[in-house]
Amino acid sequence: MSHANNDEIRGVLIQSGPERVLLPNATVAEMMAKVQVQASAEGPDWLLGTLAWHGWDVPLVSFARLSGLGEESIGGNNKVVVLKALAGNAQRPYFALLTQSFPQLISVPRDGLLADASEETLPDSVHMRVLLGEQSALLPNLDAVETALDSLH
Repeated sequence: MSHANNDEIRGVLIQSGPERVLLPNATVAEMMAKVQVQASAEGPDWLLGTLAWHGWDVPLVSFARLSGLGEESIGGNNKVVVLKALAGNAQRPYFALLTQSFPQLISVPRDGLLADASEETLPDSVHMRVLLGEQSALLPNLDAVETALDSLH
């Protein structure tokens, strides 16, 4: 007999610049490819523009640029992940992250999500680096991403 395994965390793995980023599945509203982006002439380089999504102008963020992890730009084959904003800003209930590859849904055993013990200093937008088997990924600090977006207005 099969049953849901409560000992697993479901997440979405994306590529942001040189790093893999693990997003909580519960925050993901939609994953899309080849999205039309309205470029932003103003603002920081990590704010790539906005995209129209279900009646909202959703800000598109380069997590790699925001975190100082590398360069990332919009191409013809861009992919984005629309996330539910958790801070409760009624004017911006969603934001999107650019990704270089199609997002991958993964299940991680709760005891398999281990903090990477390396002594690196992580940017404010990164909560921690975790090990997923033999590879590592960054857990983003989504509150810090939202705070950065809120500071623009």
